[in-house]
Amino acid sequence: MSENSTSGVSRFAMEVGVALLTGAFGIAVCIGSSEAGTGWTDMGPDAGYFPFYIGLLIALGSIANLVAALIKHRGSGEISFEAARFKVVLSFLLPLVAFAGISTFLGLYVGTALYIAGAMTFQGRYKWWIGPPAGIAVALFFFVVFEIGFKVPLLKGPVEAWFGIY
Repeated sequence: MSENSTSGVSRFAMEVGVALLTGAFGIAVCIGSSEAGTGWTDMGPDAGYFPFYIGLLIALGSIANLVAALIKHRGSGEISFEAARFKVVLSFLLPLVAFAGISTFLGLYVGTALYIAGAMTFQGRYKWWIGPPAGIAVALFFFVVFEIGFKVPLLKGPVEAWFGIY
């Protein structure tokens, strides 16, 4: 891999992107914890006291990383990874994002079944008659372990109402 390759994502862009992403996370933690209260009462700290300061540390660390990236890597032309590798990363990242979106609306069990089936069939190149049953089997296994074994209900979305669960 050539350090001066023009096809790829620069290290500077990656450093800035990660710093902005972690900074946004830190700010979100601060905002969320401030809604719970960040003060000190007669009974001790409010619920958001410690998370607020953790979020503040994350945001400050992100600012430090952003400044370091601006000083060290701006204009260096250093490539973090090439376009071909970026495509491989996206081939795993996009299905995970789809899994999160599907799980939010249809529940973790449907999302898990679809993710395992899709990953096995399209990325693992398993036969179509192996991937989907494996996805369903994994989702059923998780249901038995979490819902029945540990008595921990997970997000089921509309599936809960369709099957009359709980």
